Amino acid sequence: MTQPKVLISDKMDPKAAAIFKERGIDVDVVTGKTMNELIAMIGEYDGLAIRSATKVTADVLAAATNLKVVGRAGIGVDNVDIPAASAKGVVVMNTPFGNSITTAEHAIAMMFALARQIPEANAGTQAGKWPKNDFMGVELTSKTLGLIGCGNIGSIVAERALGLKMKVVAFDPFLTPERAIELGVEKADLDTLLAKADFITLHTPLTDQTRNILSAENIAKAKKGVRIINCARGGLIDEAALKDALESGQVAGAALDVFAQEPPAADHPLFSAPNFICTPHLGASTDEAQVNVAIQVAEQISDYLLTGGITNALNVPSLSAEEAPKLRPYMSLAEKLGSLVGQLAHDNLTTISVEVEGAAAELNLKPITAAVLTGLMRRYSDSVNMVNAPHLARERGLDVREVRHDRDGDYHTLVRVTVATEQGDRSVAGTLFSNGDPRLVEMFGIKVEADLDGHMLYIVNEDAPGFIGRIGTALGEAGLNIGTFHLGRRAAGGEAVLLLSLDSPMPEPLLWQVCQLPGVKTVKGLKF
Repeated sequence: MTQPKVLISDKMDPKAAAIFKERGIDVDVVTGKTMNELIAMIGEYDGLAIRSATKVTADVLAAATNLKVVGRAGIGVDNVDIPAASAKGVVVMNTPFGNSITTAEHAIAMMFALARQIPEANAGTQAGKWPKNDFMGVELTSKTLGLIGCGNIGSIVAERALGLKMKVVAFDPFLTPERAIELGVEKADLDTLLAKADFITLHTPLTDQTRNILSAENIAKAKKGVRIINCARGGLIDEAALKDALESGQVAGAALDVFAQEPPAADHPLFSAPNFICTPHLGASTDEAQVNVAIQVAEQISDYLLTGGITNALNVPSLSAEEAPKLRPYMSLAEKLGSLVGQLAHDNLTTISVEVEGAAAELNLKPITAAVLTGLMRRYSDSVNMVNAPHLARERGLDVREVRHDRDGDYHTLVRVTVATEQGDRSVAGTLFSNGDPRLVEMFGIKVEADLDGHMLYIVNEDAPGFIGRIGTALGEAGLNIGTFHLGRRAAGGEAVLLLSLDSPMPEPLLWQVCQLPGVKTVKGLKF
């Protein structure tokens, strides 16, 4: 096996490179390259570790012929074209927990700075003045903090704010009532938060739904004299509207660590606004956070390249390094079943159902489903993997369903794949032997046990004496050797299925010849 190779293209703690080397991965640290220089060199790498400076565009991905994974040491992945990466089959990961505490603490620090006007007071004092009477602050105790976003970082801010004896109101569509009670916060809609909050902090990613979430309209709905802090992403606040609100007094103060465009222009309108403070995107800038995210991204990329473990991925189901060995046989079975129905179902597919029972029902189903889609989508592309297979399925309007069965069946574990076509449902099922080998056990309602490997010949025929002899004779006369022979039938004299493994591909003329044999209904050459 060729040793994986990783490029670290942004400045990162040296511990990242050390981890790659310790785990047997070749690593190059080459920072500060232009886009064209990166495009010229990216083709030789299996992994790419970045921070915010490197832009992983569609052009970079097109040149990345060997790339399997991009790891962002940090949370935001605005600099990665995730749809293009998904289409290319490249896993995109981030490290959402490495700088959580650091970012939360920065938000709290900005809130204190706003409440007591610390930057202005510091500047006046150091200028030789003693502006004691110019600055009248407010206490945080008993004030209401409104959190827009109460995920990983937002929940840490809530915990710190509660420790300061503040009341906390949170707007987050994904926050459950149970989690709100656990955190000690009030779950509310956005309008309620705006009406109640003395301070507002934002802790949400930038999406189409959250862009300008603090618009002119929403800022006008806020309590007069509110103070706003954003250490999340630029673009969450309408910056022009914020300037107007600061000048009118609707907003008593604002503290931004992030801007819609970074770095902002030297004449940015907010720089002249009253009661405004800012920092240059320092939310994750502590020694501890930089070490943490570097270590995490190196470990995550290494796990994926060496074991298939997927952690904190944004475009593929997570699969921990501990889960990967246990799931790998099931994923192999699932991919073969997906490939089988993909090769045999000629009609337009509308729905695919992945059902599991027995031991399989207790596992993480997402990677199994992704493996089924990988096998199925090979009918459309020869460069399919678990990352881009779901993307291809969505592009084709395929409805994907997952079903767990809590029941005892004929096998200790079973995976069934059913596709809906214009001609009706087609279903195949498989199990794992005790040694982990995948085995087909049912095909279109007919019991049949067969390995799915290499070149195979699939035949549907009428169950009649002499048929097997005629098939053997036809293949033998053509010099084609049979490896294994698997039979199944609905009933004596009814429809039968024959699966043969062959030592070489079935020539097209021979396929046509077999089609002409008496009793043959369907013939198809398969490849696994």
